[in-house]
Amino acid sequence: MSGLCGWVGYSSTDDEIQQLIERMVYPLIRFDGSQARSLTGNSAALIIAASDRYTHVYQKDGWLVGLWGYVRFQNTELNHLAGVEGVAKVLADQWQRKGEKILEDLTGEFVCCILNSNLQEAILATDRMGTRPLLYQVSHQGLLFGSSTDTIAAHPLATPEVNLQGLYNYVFFHMIPGPDTIYYGQKRLLPGEYLSYKKGSIEIKKYWQVQFREKEKRPFIELKQEFLSLLHSSVSEAVGDQKVGTFLSGGTDSSTVAGILGEVTGQPARTYSIGFEATGYDEMEYARIAARHFSTDHHEYYVTPEDVVTAIPQIATVFDQPFGNASAIPAFYCARMARADGLDALLGGDGGDELFGGNVRYAKQYIFSLYENLPSVLRKKVVTPLALNIPEGNSLQFVRKARSYIEQASIPMPGRMEAYNLLVRYNYENVFTSEFLANIDPIQPSVLSRQTYDQTHAHSLINRMLAFDWKFTLADNDLPKVIKACELTGMDVSFPLLNNAIVDFSARLEPQLKLKGTKLRYFFKEALRDFLPDEIIVKQKQGFGLPVGIWLQKHKLLQALAADSLNDLKSRKIIRSDFIDKLLGQYLYEHASYHGTMIWLLMMLEHWYKQRINI
Repeated sequence: MSGLCGWVGYSSTDDEIQQLIERMVYPLIRFDGSQARSLTGNSAALIIAASDRYTHVYQKDGWLVGLWGYVRFQNTELNHLAGVEGVAKVLADQWQRKGEKILEDLTGEFVCCILNSNLQEAILATDRMGTRPLLYQVSHQGLLFGSSTDTIAAHPLATPEVNLQGLYNYVFFHMIPGPDTIYYGQKRLLPGEYLSYKKGSIEIKKYWQVQFREKEKRPFIELKQEFLSLLHSSVSEAVGDQKVGTFLSGGTDSSTVAGILGEVTGQPARTYSIGFEATGYDEMEYARIAARHFSTDHHEYYVTPEDVVTAIPQIATVFDQPFGNASAIPAFYCARMARADGLDALLGGDGGDELFGGNVRYAKQYIFSLYENLPSVLRKKVVTPLALNIPEGNSLQFVRKARSYIEQASIPMPGRMEAYNLLVRYNYENVFTSEFLANIDPIQPSVLSRQTYDQTHAHSLINRMLAFDWKFTLADNDLPKVIKACELTGMDVSFPLLNNAIVDFSARLEPQLKLKGTKLRYFFKEALRDFLPDEIIVKQKQGFGLPVGIWLQKHKLLQALAADSLNDLKSRKIIRSDFIDKLLGQYLYEHASYHGTMIWLLMMLEHWYKQRINI
């Protein structure tokens, strides 16, 4: 997919407008060469660059309406009408009748824009799970919007000044979480949000927010049958009339999608897997187990350190903001294989863990939560003070573990999840220069986490963590990773496990069916036990993790690239020079995978700077 962009409140000559459209659309089409369709009106414009399947536009009487992505109406009559008249026209008509209520009827992976050039008003919205990005900036003259910071920055009214707080948040989260971006003034809509622009001011509201129904009890066999039916319908919707393949890591999610894809199409699913010549990182054998089990048309590629060196500048180019998830590189090589095979799109298995309770930290936090069940007086007056008075260097392993457990369990959620944060472990004052720290708020990431966690309408710990991860893990991290990696190859991508019907199904599951004690994704695995191979049901989660640290220890070319990048980063006065020296010369050789992550974060930050900031 490519994206969209536009504005309200800016006028110029026809020639200058056309030149501006070309500048703004270039970041959207530079990799896949999609055709762009532009609608212009009185001081307003809307441009969509994507394949026909993902482009929906309508223009009449000052209305400029566009949707980018795969989108349908939940209402059967409206959906039928959209098949005749087009989704954008039906949306325009229904908006004038129902207003914001019509947004609740949209389903799929999309962003939409409704502009009234006569009134100089706009509505911007993104789908429930935030699978497609939509950013905006309000200037003194009007509203700018686009699918990336790059396209907005191309507009003369934009002010692309680097947001220092965004840099700090990047190192903390390994990406820049919404609604903030890397630039001052630019913001991003969160999942299920819409923006209303009138008379020079904006209002942000939610048109959808998950409502967990935690006490609804249904027979297991009934749930299983509904779930299997939803899997088939969601994969079928994602496929449509395209030539489609799927990522296959060998985990439960990707294996499920691969198996369902074969059943839906009636043909062997085309599956794509990445391996690594690094102990503890290569999951190719599990991918092969799934491929054999479902008789897929399987394709493999082993990523090398040389591949990483080649891909780094390309990854930095396609990501419009600093992005530190190294598994974007294996996703890119998967997508490249699929593109070479002539496919239109890939299916990603993202979302299963976050809908059905599959991340290891869910079980860890459950164990910590048991401490909260002790009477408050006993915890606060007896157990906690006693444990914390034990010297940290106590030689008894049991005593040390008990102290560590109580220390972490005493921290309220979501703060105790930060105990594992890389920046917290280093201490931010040892990482950033004092000059840089003078301009940021080091507690802002914690405040953002707390706000997100507290906004969840759920009583159970597991559902609160799931909803938290829908934002930070999916919308802010994993989905952009896959989408951008695919964009680099000109490949479209869809996420059938995030289909609205499956999300709603998850919200109705009892919490203990997601996490039963410490058993992860209990319902998902039991429902698919006679569908997936046993080896995959019982395997531990890994994914396409890149062995960055190990390769940084041994591969000279990658070492040189990292050293050059981090030494260049010193001149930006963001990261302390002595920290960089210790990171490269000492820490990396003490614990490769741990400290290699920080090297990767800083290396990708410098490459982002090199691509966009001329200093």
